[in-house]
Amino acid sequence: MNDVILNMKNIHKEFPGVKALQGVNFDLKRGEVHALLGENGAGKSTLIKVLAGIYIPEQGEVVVNGESHIMRNVADSQAHGISVIHQELCLVPYLSIAENIFLGRERTAGVFINKAKEAEEATALLKSLGLDFNPNTLVGELSIAQQQMVEIAKALSVKSDILVMDEPTASLTDKETEVLFEVIRDLKAKGKGIIYISHRMSELFEITDRVTIMRDGQYVGTVNTRETTRDKLIAMMVGRELTQLYVRDEPKPGKVVLEVKDLVDAPMVNGVSFSLREGEIVGMSGLVGAGRSETAHCIFGISEAKGGEILIDGKPVKIHNVREAMQNGIAMVPEDRKAEGLVLINSVGYNLTLTVLHEIFKGRPLGDAKHEREQIERYIKELAIKTPSPEQLAENLSGGNQQKIVIAKWLATEPKVLILDEPTRGVDVGARAEIYGFMNALAQRGVAILMISSDLPEILNMSDRVLVMYQGRVMANLGKHELSQELIMHYATGVSD
Repeated sequence: MNDVILNMKNIHKEFPGVKALQGVNFDLKRGEVHALLGENGAGKSTLIKVLAGIYIPEQGEVVVNGESHIMRNVADSQAHGISVIHQELCLVPYLSIAENIFLGRERTAGVFINKAKEAEEATALLKSLGLDFNPNTLVGELSIAQQQMVEIAKALSVKSDILVMDEPTASLTDKETEVLFEVIRDLKAKGKGIIYISHRMSELFEITDRVTIMRDGQYVGTVNTRETTRDKLIAMMVGRELTQLYVRDEPKPGKVVLEVKDLVDAPMVNGVSFSLREGEIVGMSGLVGAGRSETAHCIFGISEAKGGEILIDGKPVKIHNVREAMQNGIAMVPEDRKAEGLVLINSVGYNLTLTVLHEIFKGRPLGDAKHEREQIERYIKELAIKTPSPEQLAENLSGGNQQKIVIAKWLATEPKVLILDEPTRGVDVGARAEIYGFMNALAQRGVAILMISSDLPEILNMSDRVLVMYQGRVMANLGKHELSQELIMHYATGVSD
């Protein structure tokens, strides 16, 4: 089963001011998992959208099963046996799981939709993924991880020969990831070709057969996974050796800036207590549902705590909303940058100044254009945001550059306390190194950082201390010298001793 099922030849795609793809080549064999690897902005998603019929290339050829095609729309692509699971979920929250799976391809009995048949087929698909969901459950009632599994079931329902998975495990637990990998192995055995996009190197070495690397919209090369190393792939991605990914100087902790005492917001926050000092990076680890993000939401005023106390510089403060959190020197980069951190349909400049509009318009009905421009230029330069201009829409930038905008937006407030919720999720290795560098520099300047992360290497390498949460409580406060993956997981699973 080594014959080529897909061949994309010399693909070119341009947008105003951007050459997104420049002569990219990619092929896929039957019964293989072929990874597409590159930094954010390398052109991976654009190439997949060409394959999916979302974009039509200016030049190039897409050959499926030996025949050349132009994918003019998504229906064209699906008709040629191609299914794409995009990184952004494409589900209708007020429809059921079964209705979402068969949306646009409804099972009918005469002129009516046969809901019983849809539910039956959906149940079979879900069981093949190891899921015991009620097919009549509304998608809006599911967690993000569960919705991701529904997306996978939806793609499998088309019975495609070519399946594209774009960051499929970003919102999955380890157990759900294992289930997905079993499904992928089964699809391989049936001769399906799978294009797999992920920034998680460990996944590539576990599940893929070949890796194609892209950089700046161009094809760099293709290697057999078993014949390469993580360092070689990184060097191909970024065009240089990345000698130090994690950047952390010797910490110089100062006074306690933030203190949380017996914080309660049932059912996810049940008596959380900890403190942050100037110049510290404190990691917060735990399994999905441990209450990490919910604790951060209470501190930042997204949700109002039902009990407990928050102290800033030793003084009790009441935080009822985000404005009051900002007034007390707290800033937060949220887990979901697209839904909670950015106004995607507005410009880079607009997003960069959102948190300091009160300064720009203070006493000036039309604002201070010079001050605004200086702020925008400062943070584009300081965080190395790659954008053609400040007027570029945020939605057109790569994930790594979008994350830099969110970080810059909050740095503009000059916070005492910075909460980072999954700061490098969906971010390539080059942007990761830059973000770690920003974090280190902020800590050296005395900012207290709380870093919530599901990435254990990130937690281990960037944290001065680690708080481990379980069922809404801090189970352990571990110093740098005692940190290990085993000990963190020991407490994360609820073992107190």
